[in-house]
Amino acid sequence: MLKSEKEEMIKDLHEKFSRTKTAVLVESSKVNVETVTKLRRKFREGKVEYKVIKNTLARRAAQGTTVSAISDDFTGPVALCISYDDEVAPAKILMDFIKDMETIKVRSAVVAGNKVDANGVKALAKLPGLNELRGMLLGMLNQPAGKLVRTIAAPGSQLARVIQAHADKAQGQ
Repeated sequence: MLKSEKEEMIKDLHEKFSRTKTAVLVESSKVNVETVTKLRRKFREGKVEYKVIKNTLARRAAQGTTVSAISDDFTGPVALCISYDDEVAPAKILMDFIKDMETIKVRSAVVAGNKVDANGVKALAKLPGLNELRGMLLGMLNQPAGKLVRTIAAPGSQLARVIQAHADKAQGQ
């Protein structure tokens, strides 16, 4: 690889690392192509980038970014799962995919600038995602409004039931 290509790759990685919200570093040894292809497909569906990286280039690219917190872990065959939007997505997808595998292991991660170990990634995977949190928030906001509508409508519906009861009673006599 030419020096200019390396510099271009470092520049590209540095730009990606500077936009990263979550980066999970995984150790992947003896993983077949079929498994990696399935994993990449899952990541694409979740808008997460899966990148096998060259350690020396990644260490240089991580300088000055939040990913520098895990740059010491760039040793051996590793890959990086990067999310630019949802902090929870890489952990959820990865932990769901590798729960029964021994060939892919989580080394460490950076979440919102903080270094997290493998147990932290497992805990992160159990949290609700961004869309789930939005749905929960929307439900919480709609609940008081619905209760208010029912409270306001209650006297009118009670009055209608009383009138209907009188009408039914009058017809019955």
